[in-house]
This record gives sequence, C-alpha cells and structure tokens, in this order.
Amino acid sequence: MRTSDALDLEHGVFTKRSPRAVARSLKRSAERSTRRKSAPFRSAMSMLNFHLNRGGKGLSATQRKVLERAKDELRKLYGRTSHARKTHGRTRTQKAAPRKKSQHRSR
Repeated sequence: MRTSDALDLEHGVFTKRSPRAVARSLKRSAERSTRRKSAPFRSAMSMLNFHLNRGGKGLSATQRKVLERAKDELRKLYGRTSHARKTHGRTRTQKAAPRKKSQHRSR
C-alpha cells in the first residue's frame, strides 16, 4: 500500500481509533486522488478491504472491529445504505407475483 498507484493515504490512517476518522480520511484521500481508476467510494472501500484482508495480517481484534465499522461509516459518508449488491431487478425478499394456472382441456 505504500507504493499504491491508486491513492495517497494519510500516514497512520488504519491505526486510528475512531471508525469515523478512518472513513473520513479514506474519503478525503479518494476524492483528492487524480490517479484512481474508479469512483471515489469504490477506491476508498477497496483500500480498506485490502488492508483488512491482506495488508493488516497482524491486526488486533480491537483494531479489526474499528476497521470493520469504518466500512459502515464510509457507506454513510457516501450515502450508500447497504453493502449488498443488486444483481437483478428485484431483491431476494421480494417475491414474484403468483402465476396464473393455465386452463388446459382434458381430452
């Protein structure tokens, strides 16, 4: 991450104790960057996920919780309500309208 070509991160961003502070710093970095290849939200979330999954191998449970909560804070800052991706026109909780049975005549 030190040599990332996507974002210039604030020093110590992932060691902050406040999830909101982490999210605000990532948002600021993503919006200022001219080298990112996707939207600011996506770049910031990618960097956070990268650190959680690979970069921060030795994270304490406390710091891992802070960073997991920072994801929710980042979503709030960008006005995103859910982390679920929509792949279809309707969500899983919505049920399809019941189909009408076709009327076949028996012979």
